[in-house]
Amino acid sequence: MKELLNRIHDIGIVPVIAIEDADKAVNLARALVKGGLPVAEVTFRTEAAEDAIRAIVREVPEMIVGAGTVLTKEQADRAIDAGVNFIVSPGFNPEITKYVLNKGACMIPGTATAGEMEQAMMMGLDTVKFFPAEQNGGISKLKALAGPYKKLRWMPTGGVNTDNLVDYLSFHQILACGGTWMVKKDLIEGEKWDDITDICKKAVKNMLGLELKHIGINSENEETAVQTAKTLCALFDLEYKPGNSSVFAGKEFEIMKSKGKGTHGHIAISTWDVDRAVYHLSRAGASFDESTRTRDDKGSKFIYLEGEFGGFAIHLTRK
Repeated sequence: MKELLNRIHDIGIVPVIAIEDADKAVNLARALVKGGLPVAEVTFRTEAAEDAIRAIVREVPEMIVGAGTVLTKEQADRAIDAGVNFIVSPGFNPEITKYVLNKGACMIPGTATAGEMEQAMMMGLDTVKFFPAEQNGGISKLKALAGPYKKLRWMPTGGVNTDNLVDYLSFHQILACGGTWMVKKDLIEGEKWDDITDICKKAVKNMLGLELKHIGINSENEETAVQTAKTLCALFDLEYKPGNSSVFAGKEFEIMKSKGKGTHGHIAISTWDVDRAVYHLSRAGASFDESTRTRDDKGSKFIYLEGEFGGFAIHLTRK
């Protein structure tokens, strides 16, 4: 279960689907996968939900499939029998939550209050849904709750969109965000799969927030590094900042006092979440040097990509 939840975390966004025609489910799932979001919560708000889940599980095996709006034991049984990876409820029903857990399934119950969250934690859960997120105080409320609940992770759903997505996902206790904006009813009914893929790609790009942080330049020794840094500061009116292994010319240039990674140096790329960036860049073909990964209690902080790019190494670093 922990491995599954970590995979959902790395994907970052969970499309929440209310589908009316199960025949469209497979093409929809493939559009999501192509867009970088191989996960979905198919809600039991429609009669087509169970058949849609079965079709996706059978035809798109790389997809992580969840069942949402599960309100009864009968729905839970149908979802599990259909092959779902996880089950989500809109509210916290202790009886249904226990029933699903006793079945050995991954359960993410909906919560809105500290009391409901504590009840879920008493059942051994460390991840809950927060619904409806925006109407219940949004990310500000979750950051306040994080004080006493430091080990709890949330999946906010309800009112999450492109405008506030980063506000949620830049907080380390957010497992992922559920959303519907990439799977709107008209897009599904119109079979606009390319549009759905494009919306997903934009959401992933927004979520990762990849930006150039600085360029690192290798030097033969400290004297050369200091000279290069001071020259750049003078030319571009940058602040000179000495350090132990390097000197900075403003925030833009890090001049190494010795030969570091890369023939010429390195390029630092910042991101809101290193683990999510590693996942999505790996899907695009990148590989990473695990020996360079550093972590803290919020997740990965830093890691180098394998190889060089124009004579430069590239590393990711958390914003």
